[in-house]
Amino acid sequence: MLEELKPHIAELRSRLIKIVVIYFIFFVIAFVFWRHIFAWMSEPLLQALKLEKHGEIIFTGLAEPFFTAVKISLFAGFFFSLPFILYQIWAFVAPGLYENEKKLILPFVFWGTIMFVLGAAFAYYVVFPIGFKVLITFGGSQFTAMPKMSEYVSFFGKLMLGFGIAFEMPVVTYFLAKLGLITDRTLIDFSRYAIVVIFILAAVLTPPDLFSQLAMSVPLLVLYGVSIIIAKVVNPEKEE
Repeated sequence: MLEELKPHIAELRSRLIKIVVIYFIFFVIAFVFWRHIFAWMSEPLLQALKLEKHGEIIFTGLAEPFFTAVKISLFAGFFFSLPFILYQIWAFVAPGLYENEKKLILPFVFWGTIMFVLGAAFAYYVVFPIGFKVLITFGGSQFTAMPKMSEYVSFFGKLMLGFGIAFEMPVVTYFLAKLGLITDRTLIDFSRYAIVVIFILAAVLTPPDLFSQLAMSVPLLVLYGVSIIIAKVVNPEKEE
C-alpha cells in the first residue's frame, strides 16, 4: 500500500515545491512595490474617511509598517500566483482522469482565475465603499475613525480572499457536473444544508460583523442558485 502511494506523494511534493517557488517570487516582487499596493488597498477606506470628513490610517508600533508590508506581500503573492496554483492542482489530479477530461485544464485555470478576480472586484468596488461608510459612521459623529494599518490590511485581505474563494462556486460546480459527479438534483436536495453551510462560511471567511457576513452570504446564495442552473445545463438529472 505504501509503495503504491510513493509516486503520488512524490508528485504532490513536486507540485507543492513549484507552488512555493512561484509564490515566493511573487511575494518578493510584491514586497518591493508594497507601498503602491497599500495605496490601492487603502483607497476605499480613504474615500469613506473623506466622505465623513474625519479620520486617518495610523500605526502604533515601530515595527508595524514592516509587518504590514509582509502581510501585503503575502496577500498579493497569492493573488498573482493563483493561475499557477490552479494549474498545479489540476495537473496533480489529471493523471487519474480520462483524456477528454484532461482537456478541461485550461478552462479550469481560466475560469477559476476569472471568477476569483470577479469575487475580489465585487468586494473592492461594491462591498467596501458601502461597508466602510456604514462601519465608520456606526459610532456617530462623537467618534473619530483612526484605523490601524495592520488591522486594516488583515481585514481587507480576509474579505478579498473570502469573496474570491466564494465566487469559485459556479466553476467548481461546472467541472464536478462535467465529470458526472453531481447533477442539478444533487444541489437541489442539498440546498437546505447549503444555506446553513453558506452562513457558517460567511461567518468564518469574514470579520465578525453582521454587514460583512450578510455581504458575503447573500451573493453566495445567489451563486448557489446559479450553480444549480449550470448543473442542470451540463449534467441534468435523468428521469427514470
